[in-house]
Amino acid sequence: MSASEVTTEATAAHANLRDTESVLQVEVVSYLELNRVDYAVGRKKSLRARYYFGIIFLIMNFIAWFFRDYGQGVLPFIHYIKVCGKEGEDCFHALGVLRVSLGCYIFFLVMLVTTVKTRKLHEQRNLWHSGKWEVKSIILLVSMALPFFFPSELVQIYGEVARIGAGIFLLLQLVSVIQFITWWNNYWTPDQERKQRCSFGLLMSTLFYVASICGIVYLYTSYAPSTSCSLNLFFITWTAILLAAMMVISLHSKVNRGLLSSGIMASYIVFLCWCAMRSFSEPATARCVTENQEKGNSDWITIIGFLIAIFAIVIAAFSTGIDSKSFQFSEDKVEHEDDIPYSYGFFHLVFSLGAMYFAMLFISWDLNNSARKWSIDVGWISAWVRVINEWFAATIYIWMLISPIVRQNKIMDNGGSVQETVDSVMP
Repeated sequence: MSASEVTTEATAAHANLRDTESVLQVEVVSYLELNRVDYAVGRKKSLRARYYFGIIFLIMNFIAWFFRDYGQGVLPFIHYIKVCGKEGEDCFHALGVLRVSLGCYIFFLVMLVTTVKTRKLHEQRNLWHSGKWEVKSIILLVSMALPFFFPSELVQIYGEVARIGAGIFLLLQLVSVIQFITWWNNYWTPDQERKQRCSFGLLMSTLFYVASICGIVYLYTSYAPSTSCSLNLFFITWTAILLAAMMVISLHSKVNRGLLSSGIMASYIVFLCWCAMRSFSEPATARCVTENQEKGNSDWITIIGFLIAIFAIVIAAFSTGIDSKSFQFSEDKVEHEDDIPYSYGFFHLVFSLGAMYFAMLFISWDLNNSARKWSIDVGWISAWVRVINEWFAATIYIWMLISPIVRQNKIMDNGGSVQETVDSVMP
């Protein structure tokens, strides 16, 4: 074989190898693009599934309200169920709410158990979470029907447990709110490249504090018109003290966290105080609600307030459920393209606790409650729950502000004691 023929064959072999490599590269790129498309579709389905579960949760709220206010008159056949007692008394009113809540809890508990360790979009558990709605509809119907065959004593036990679950839900919601406030404050933190953000952050700080102060004035004029309203005066005054404390601590030179986060938190605790004021009337003869407030309690305002409260419950459960990152112990976790967009287990855990929470709101945290129609979360117990939630929120936020200083002082004290020990040992 001549040298030219060898050269020609080598050139041809090299060309074939290059063509093969090109084909392989194209195939690899196509495969990666196909996977990327699959992940994008799976991610969209997963994100869309959140809203379906939110709608289910909203429907459960309305069903619980229906069983409490209108079920006995509209569903007379319920009394044929043995555990419902005569005229179905044990399946309506407070016990009816607890049975619906228990059914909702069972459904989301099943979803929690079946999706808790899902990590990747290609897993079967991801397909179960985002699809198979026909099967999930059957599970939901079975979950809703089962509690109406449970004895009333078991439902009462669930009600006692639901108080604890509702408290845990409030705690998770509080952590989520504080994390959001912290994120928003960091986003608007001024630097040399974001002067526009700095101005907007200052404007928002001013607006939140003005709103908080106006809220305090409104509470005094509307819910404490006389000195006989001692408890109302105490609640409102203590809220004003917490507001001032958060402002002073935020502006302290060692903390220096600005006014935006404390302003948002101040508005939040004033809102909680207002909710507590609306939950009770202290006492009836003291007339601790102004005439304008009494006139405002017309039927249509009551209905609108009730509907807003229900949607607020759903939004609280939804926003907390998708905020699993606020509850991660490890912040250095690397996210990959095929990771699920949010924690399914945590999402369903929050909704299962939310089922307990809406039950407590509908019965005002009282298992023997006989609430009036179109009312939600009223009474002394509800007021104290909101007040304690307010104080707890302010305490956690203040500790979040001062904890870095406390830790730093401990480190410095430890360093100083170590140095003294070394000096004493040295000759």
